[in-house]
Amino acid sequence: MQRRGLETGLAAGLLFATLGVVAWATGRAFIFPSLGPSAFVLAFERRGAQPRPSRVVVGHLVGAVVGFLSYALVASGVTLTASPPPVSVDGLRLVTSGVVSVAATSWGMVKTDAVHPPACATTLIVSLGLLSTAVDVGIIVVSVVALVAVHRGVESAVGGVNVR
Repeated sequence: MQRRGLETGLAAGLLFATLGVVAWATGRAFIFPSLGPSAFVLAFERRGAQPRPSRVVVGHLVGAVVGFLSYALVASGVTLTASPPPVSVDGLRLVTSGVVSVAATSWGMVKTDAVHPPACATTLIVSLGLLSTAVDVGIIVVSVVALVAVHRGVESAVGGVNVR
């Protein structure tokens, strides 16, 4: 079990580090909080029990798009970088945007058979105004696709060897 923990940690770190280098080189948010759990899920699950890569990508895509729409429709211009004053309209707009995005993302993931729980964090990151532009949403999707591609590349490179 200790070996699995070390292998999982190394694999998740490698996946995240790859995108960390891209983020560092570009100065853009190619890493974000919900990408860490996705890297862990990909690294932890043993062969045959892994989440379908399409679930990871589509789940985050649903979360990012729904979060963007919720934010644009309900809370545009407000950002949760500091707590809004109690009982403020801006606070209500952010809460509503977050609630709508989590509910709609949950529904969308189930309807598309792309259930990936970290995508609910992605939808909150976007719907609460933290990464809420169309460019940010595009970067999120590209990051997730790249994460899955690097994971598949590592899996292919090691062939039949279980790296976890």
